[in-house]
This record gives sequence, C-alpha cells and structure tokens, in this order.
Amino acid sequence: MGKVIAISNQKGGVGKTTTAINLAASLAVLEKKVLIIDADPQANTTSGLNFSPDSDQKRTLYEVMIGRIGIEDALIQTEIANLHMVPSHINLVGFEMEMYEEEGKETALKRALDTVKDNYDYIIIDCSPSLGLITVNSLAASDSVVIPVQPEFFALEGLGKLLQTISLVQRGINPDLTIEGFLITMFDGRTRVHTQVANELRDHFKEMVFSTVIQRNIRLSEAPSHGKPIILYDVISNGTTNYLNFAKEILERNKQ
Repeated sequence: MGKVIAISNQKGGVGKTTTAINLAASLAVLEKKVLIIDADPQANTTSGLNFSPDSDQKRTLYEVMIGRIGIEDALIQTEIANLHMVPSHINLVGFEMEMYEEEGKETALKRALDTVKDNYDYIIIDCSPSLGLITVNSLAASDSVVIPVQPEFFALEGLGKLLQTISLVQRGINPDLTIEGFLITMFDGRTRVHTQVANELRDHFKEMVFSTVIQRNIRLSEAPSHGKPIILYDVISNGTTNYLNFAKEILERNKQ
C-alpha cells in the first residue's frame, strides 16, 4: 500500500509546489510508482507538469472529491513513465461551499485515494496554501507531512498555525498522521540570515529537519514555465541533484 505524503505550508512562496513536483518526479525516476495530486485550486502543479488546467474541466480533483467521478477517471500519465497525476482546476474552490453541510466532508479525498493506494509506492499531495477544508482533506488522507520552509524570519512565523492544524487533524480525524520533516528550500549559503534561520530551525526541530537542503537555483525556477520537473529540464543542475538527494532521504527514512 502506497504512502501518502502531503506537502503543506499555508505561507506562499516557500517552494511547496516545486517540492511536490520534483519530489514526485525524483521518486519516479528512482523506479517508484508515484501519483501526484494537485489539491490547490491555483493548479500550479498541473501546469508545472505540462497539462493545461482548462483542457478537461470535467476530469479534475474537484469532480473526484464531490463524488462525480472515480479517481481512476481523472488520472493523467505524465512524461515520466512511473508518474501519474490528478489535475486541479479553479473549480476546486467550490468544494468548500458545496460540501459545507455534508457529513464526512473532511475525508472525501481519503475515500477516493483508498481505492488506488495499492497501485502506488508513494502518493504526493500538493496542498492548497490555506488551512481550509481542502487542506484538511489532504491532511486527513495523508500518512505524513513534509513542510517546506524558506530560511527567512517571516517564513517561520506561520509554522505555529500549520502545526496547530496538523494537531487538530491528528486529534479529530487522522490520529496516525505524522510530520515527515521540515525541508529547507531556496537556501543561499552566502546570506547570513539564511544560515542563521536554518541553524535555528535545526536547533528547535532537531532530526525532524531533513539533511538535504534545496539551494536557490535559477534553472529550478525556470522549469515550471516549460511544464517540466527539473530532472527533465536540466539534468545536471543543482536543483536536480538536490531533489534526487531529497527523494533518496525520504526512501531511507521510510526503510526504518
């Protein structure tokens, strides 16, 4: 049965979608069967994997979560053989309003994923940059959470709210949910504040901070505009090396 990992941080601009796309692609290149779920109405993961959010508006995560179609009907084969995707669309914003009074609204995504978990080694969920019902669904469906953190002081301020939301989900919906770890992204070792904040993060969260650091990299920021993960856009870039190392660290942690 596949492990479900949510990539979550309600603060924008911390590399959440970049991490979701490139972790999924790297795991797939390392011969794992991977499904990536775009659980963000902005659909950046969808476009970042070379699929237009408007090309098929009736086979997206929205239709899956409201029960209109099964998740198998929304699967898309990406350019990487072992990587499938469920795309998103701006329509997903309607899920919270439409399902507001429905029983079991917090576990709609979990019920959908339970039907395909056996087909994959890993399922990666790119969460919405909010702490609303869609993110609660993502956490309820997940085994663990990866939290990307940009090493700047303002980026640390919102961690408390996210950790509180994770705690609420653990107590009320998904007691088995764990924090996979904190991933330092957009790191520039020449910047004193980046080094200082990274050290503070490690001092506070200890081994929960991944050893791998995602360095600031121009090629990494260019790749989504070409609809490719970094490993297909520039195989020799630092971004490719960083995310392959991160995927290997995830695999090593899950051996234990």
